Amino acid sequence: MSNTCKYAVRALIYLGKNATEKNKVGIKKIAGDLDIPTPFLGKILQNMVRQKVLISTKGPNGGFALGKKAKDISLYNIVCIVDGEDYFKHCLISHETCASVHEKGKHCPVHARFSEIRAQLTAFYKETTIQLILDDMKGNEQLIEL
Repeated sequence: MSNTCKYAVRALIYLGKNATEKNKVGIKKIAGDLDIPTPFLGKILQNMVRQKVLISTKGPNGGFALGKKAKDISLYNIVCIVDGEDYFKHCLISHETCASVHEKGKHCPVHARFSEIRAQLTAFYKETTIQLILDDMKGNEQLIEL
């Protein structure tokens, strides 16, 4: 997962914990608490707004909040938005998707072993929601600041 994607996940967890539709959190507060450069975070969050994962309001009381329920935002959704769905389809050792390699009739040497792991990883990302992460963090909220 790219650093951009990790920042997006952390920001969404942060917003799931600290923001509501009525009480949004400003970008400077998020960036400061998570130690993410503000301009970079702004691009990430605006992308999430365009994809309807977040909502935002401009102005002195503006900021960001989740645009969907935390239980409806999976890690899979976030990764697909930020890194693209190819993250789950690329061959472990090639720069192509496994599907494109298969069309040529060739499999990489680790394909058989990795395809099962890929399926498990994909299931994990689809099943793990922001809400599950928030539930798992109870009592350890400072972990989001890693």
